[in-house]
Amino acid sequence: MKFHKRMEITKRGYRLLHTYTPGLIRAKTVSAVIEGLFPFVSIWFSAQIINELMGERRQGVFLGYILAITGIHFLFSMIKNVSDKVGDEKEADMWNQFRKIFTDKQLSMDYADLENQEIQKQKQKAEENLFMFGNGLGQLVWNSSDLARVVTGIIASVSLTVSLFKAKSGNKVMDSWLWIPAILAVMILLGYVYYLLEKKENHVFAKWTEGTVWFNRTFQFFGHELYDNTRRAKDVRIYGQEKMAEREFEKMEAHNEEDNAYLNKMSSYKGFTYLAKGTGSALCYLFVVTKAALGAFGTGSIVQYVGAFTELANHVGFLMLSYLENRIYTEHLEKLFEYLDLPNNKYQGKLPVEKNFFCNDGENDYEIEFRNVSFKYPGSDTYVLNHINTRLSIGKKQAFVGTNGAGKTTFVKLLCRLYDPTEGEILLNGIDIKKYDYEEYMSLFAFVFQDFKLFSFTLGQNIAANKNYDRNRVEECIKKVSFYDRYLAMEEGLDTYLYQDISEKGLEISGGEAQKIALARALYKGTPMIVLDEPTAALDPFAEARVYEDFSLMVEHKTAIYISHRLSSCRFCDEITVFDSGRIVQKGTHAELVKDKTGQYFALWNAQARYYQKA
Repeated sequence: MKFHKRMEITKRGYRLLHTYTPGLIRAKTVSAVIEGLFPFVSIWFSAQIINELMGERRQGVFLGYILAITGIHFLFSMIKNVSDKVGDEKEADMWNQFRKIFTDKQLSMDYADLENQEIQKQKQKAEENLFMFGNGLGQLVWNSSDLARVVTGIIASVSLTVSLFKAKSGNKVMDSWLWIPAILAVMILLGYVYYLLEKKENHVFAKWTEGTVWFNRTFQFFGHELYDNTRRAKDVRIYGQEKMAEREFEKMEAHNEEDNAYLNKMSSYKGFTYLAKGTGSALCYLFVVTKAALGAFGTGSIVQYVGAFTELANHVGFLMLSYLENRIYTEHLEKLFEYLDLPNNKYQGKLPVEKNFFCNDGENDYEIEFRNVSFKYPGSDTYVLNHINTRLSIGKKQAFVGTNGAGKTTFVKLLCRLYDPTEGEILLNGIDIKKYDYEEYMSLFAFVFQDFKLFSFTLGQNIAANKNYDRNRVEECIKKVSFYDRYLAMEEGLDTYLYQDISEKGLEISGGEAQKIALARALYKGTPMIVLDEPTAALDPFAEARVYEDFSLMVEHKTAIYISHRLSSCRFCDEITVFDSGRIVQKGTHAELVKDKTGQYFALWNAQARYYQKA
């Protein structure tokens, strides 16, 4: 990657950090600058005190040096403590903010991309790099403070060594100005050696981390998730899955033995790095001591120059390492930005939804039409829906039925624009729904999908989908879905947490109870259209029939769309549409369709009728 591109990526990284973690880099930089200055304060004052001891030994001068170094250390310590406190607090929150970066992207992505395996692999790799080793943004934060400390150290080192080359020893060789480029060349050479050794160590580290991704994910599941997750506890015990976990642990032990080879190689490179540093320090000592022996300066100055030279050699090496780290983390940042820059291909319309669509004028003037709609999922050549033509009229109750895999759920996904049709169009009032403002269009619907999710929030927050809500309205919705008796038994009422992820007092609920809560959530939204996609799959047939009968009364004048492979909803519907293999094969009322003994509906009804004989 070219230097210019790396700088552009680095700048963008700083902008992203400023957006999500404002003040973090500033606090880290201030702390690093102070930390970089600390040793040089001690070096300079130590040199002056030693020179004074070897010279006139003036008590006033000693006292001045002691007061000065004490005051400077106190001031530096105060500044560093404040900046460290701010920086540590922001760094502690940094990982939450990094998670928010991915959350924000996921929430803004097209739903089709959320189900795209290649895109999700791209996200997973970016997350693993960032959260396991801090690659990318984490490295940028740490490298920024390191770089500030290095630059401060180099400036301070040079400032303290300038007088070394001005001091005259009377020896032409030792007083030659050629020592300046010579020592500079040695510093650069040593820095380059550090760079090469660190580069090799990082190369080995990268190979090692490739295996640790698998190791950590496997350990996270088999070491924690499999046993700690109480929702898996029954299956683990009933099916003896602990044996499978033991086999995976054996693989992890073998993997650990392979890791030792990588760790040993990294240690050897680290040893060579220390050897190079020692060589540099020895050369510095030799030059300074030789010049001092020739009478160029006193004993205290030896301490100053040796200390400054040693720090300079270290910081030049660290500067090279910072350059190397920039090359590494910009590659990770580039992959992160490639994911964050994935475009949303779904067309975003701007048309407002007509307000009288919400009115119940009794004339049913407004409708949604599927016009010759066909659809296949991205990456697939198989059509899930074929030439669908149907209308959803406002105020009617309609059922879409068929066997599993007939295309009913995909039909709902197209209705709410989670996907756009591959062919054909969906119209609202004769206008393609893609041209409407998406949020306004979605405000018409409340959905209960077959794979709905509740969250580890309170019962009231789950139903209202908000922290602030009308408690009376929530209770009314609970009554309508026949969950009121269970609700009354909850000690904390609407403030009862669901599940135990957040609260130890959280309530574990059954699948049927969860579906009733999801139904209450749909009612609370107060939309003119309610779509129920297999909402009663976890209920027994009698409870299912009661829910549908009650729900038919709840929706009143609203449009209700029932998607199901079970037919208890059909008797309450104005129209039934039968799906089979992605096509519409029948339409009509329950009475009409059940008369056609050769039709798909009759076969489904006849197979299920015995379950509803007591309903």
